Amino acid sequence: MTNTSRHFSPLARLLHWIMAVLILAMLFVGVAMVATVSHAHATLIALHRPLGVALLVLALIRVAVRLKNGSPALPDDMPALQRFAARASHLVLYGLFIAMPLIGWAMLSAGGYPVTLFGAWHLPAIVPQNVDLFALLRAMHTWLAFALFATVLAHIAAALFHGLIRRDGVFSSMARGGRQTFRASR
Repeated sequence: MTNTSRHFSPLARLLHWIMAVLILAMLFVGVAMVATVSHAHATLIALHRPLGVALLVLALIRVAVRLKNGSPALPDDMPALQRFAARASHLVLYGLFIAMPLIGWAMLSAGGYPVTLFGAWHLPAIVPQNVDLFALLRAMHTWLAFALFATVLAHIAAALFHGLIRRDGVFSSMARGGRQTFRASR
C-alpha cells in the first residue's frame, strides 16, 4: 500500500529508529555473546533474550502500522530495478525481524533453556525439547543473523545513496518526515 503523504507517519518513524538502535545493539551483543566465555557471557545472554522479545513485539507493531498506513511513493524517476530492490529488501527485513526472535525462542525451547525476560518471568516453550532441533535452530539463527547484518548494511547504503547522491527525498521521508523534492507517483 502506498500512502499519499510524502513521508512515513510519526509512529512509523519512531518504530524505525527505535528498532534500528536495538537491532544494531543486538547484532553486537550476539557477536560478543558467542565470542566470549568470560563472566560477561551470562550478562550478554540476559540482555539478548529480552531485547529479542522486545524486537519481536516492535516488529509486529511495525508491520501493523505499515499495513494500515502504507509507505510514501517512491520517486517517479527511480529505475525499476531499484524499486524492486527497495520492496524486496523491506520484505526481507520485516521477515528477518520476525523470524530471528521466533527462531531464537524456539532454539532455546528445544535446548531446554528458559527465555527469561525479567527476574522470574519466563516465556513458555514453543517447541518440544530436542537436541537435534536445537542444533538446527541454532545454525538457522546464526545464518539468519548474518543475513540480517548484510541486509541492514545494504539498507544503510541505500539510505545514504538516496540522501547524499540522489537527494530525492527517500531518506528524508524516514529521517525527519520533512518535505521531499520529488513528485510522488500515484
